Amino acid sequence: MTTTQFLAYAAISVFCVLKVNSLDTFIAAVYEHAVRLPDEPLTLVSPEEALAFMNRNIDVLEGAITLAANQGAHIIVTPEDGIYGYNFSRESIYPYLEDIPDPQVNWIPCNNPNRFGYNPVQERLSCLAKNNSIYVVANIGDKKSCNASEPQCPADGRYQYNTNVVFDSQGKLVARYHKQNLFMGEDQFNAPKEPEMVTFNTTFGKFGIFTCFDILFHDPAVALVKDLHVDTILFPTAWMNVLPHLSAVEFHSAWAMGMGVNFLASNLHNPSNRMTGSGIYAPDFPRAFHYDMKTPEGKLIISTLDSHPSHSIVNWSSYASSIHAFPTGNQEFKGTVFFDEFTFVELTEIAGNYTVCQKELCCHLSYEMSEKRSDEVYALGAFDGLHVVEGRYYLQICTLLKCETTDLHTCGGSVDTASTRFESFSLSGTFGTQYVFPEVLLSDVQLAPKEFQVSSDGRLFSLKPTSGPLLTVTLFGRVYEKDLASNGSPDLSTYSVKIMLVVITPIVFSLYR
Repeated sequence: MTTTQFLAYAAISVFCVLKVNSLDTFIAAVYEHAVRLPDEPLTLVSPEEALAFMNRNIDVLEGAITLAANQGAHIIVTPEDGIYGYNFSRESIYPYLEDIPDPQVNWIPCNNPNRFGYNPVQERLSCLAKNNSIYVVANIGDKKSCNASEPQCPADGRYQYNTNVVFDSQGKLVARYHKQNLFMGEDQFNAPKEPEMVTFNTTFGKFGIFTCFDILFHDPAVALVKDLHVDTILFPTAWMNVLPHLSAVEFHSAWAMGMGVNFLASNLHNPSNRMTGSGIYAPDFPRAFHYDMKTPEGKLIISTLDSHPSHSIVNWSSYASSIHAFPTGNQEFKGTVFFDEFTFVELTEIAGNYTVCQKELCCHLSYEMSEKRSDEVYALGAFDGLHVVEGRYYLQICTLLKCETTDLHTCGGSVDTASTRFESFSLSGTFGTQYVFPEVLLSDVQLAPKEFQVSSDGRLFSLKPTSGPLLTVTLFGRVYEKDLASNGSPDLSTYSVKIMLVVITPIVFSLYR
């Protein structure tokens, strides 16, 4: 056998082995963790005290990991801040950090724990993965020394990163991701100089990973899907819900559908801070989700997903641009949704067709209610503009929503219960972006799996009468090129007055960490 023949044979053999071992479906798990928080997060503790505290949270995660593995899960995702909590200063977080090497070093911490110094958290996570034969996704802190002469080196001579790590079923470190888009209050961490596009391959698909606030920006979130063609996104998060459009289960399931990927979202569970909402989402419908504002316990979610999900191409403006505006006798009015001024029109009849426009965006709605109640008001709204509170990002949104009260001035406020069911709805808009995320949310912040779909010409329409009273039907569009920021990260200095309003408003204390 010649060298050329041998190499060809070897290549074919590898391909065949990969093909035989590949899985068409896999079992995914996410854990919504009721994280134990430090009593005094701003107080500097010893490394020994920090490790003892982290181990108490890892003890809980260990139970979830073991249970997931026993139920056949191939991979489990745990939340952002799930091992040490939040509200640290730059100094007080330091004892909780470890030096996390580049995965290219080919390291199994469980087998060789001291190869890169003392890293007990990485060792324990690696052993949990290895001993349970499951991929483990966790969020910890990374530290990297730098030379003070470097222009971007912090004054204390180190970079500190909010970091996701992935250990495979053998305990090997296969992915490390440093969070790019830090949320307000994350002053304890640095953003990497450039967005990191982190992927890894498995026998059950190609995976990408990012963290919480990253989801609202192009890099790395969109780039992982559009440029690197991942099948599944891993998403540790510490998400504080804001209705009507940015509750966790609502937006994360919509992102999965809009981007055409599986999405494994693991949130913290802290109802007092409006933190709940985890799920396993596919492009066609949510496979499993959890939203619980009533109990203090965490929750393990498990479901089966396609390893390589299919997704149809949507032209989001095709239908809306092809029809004339519906004649609307109602007067338009303004309303505020999370500090953005929408243009609204009231739905005055039990059924009808409405159009409302703002700037370049026109939204068209056809609907029929089960009944027109006198104690509830619904409106159709449009927003086309730059959002500047708790982040800076350009939005185009078409939304059918329930108003807080029968007073039109309350349209756009946070409301989580309703009584009106809809027999049908169809919503579309003249979007100037291909990145649109379809949301349908029912009373008590519940999703509506298999009750709606999106057509190739950009209509979000019902397949059957809603199974519960309706909170909102929304097409949430992102126009990334209009963010007016060089790297997509929020520049909040100009908006301190508005941010103070957010901080003192309990409902919207924070959106995501």
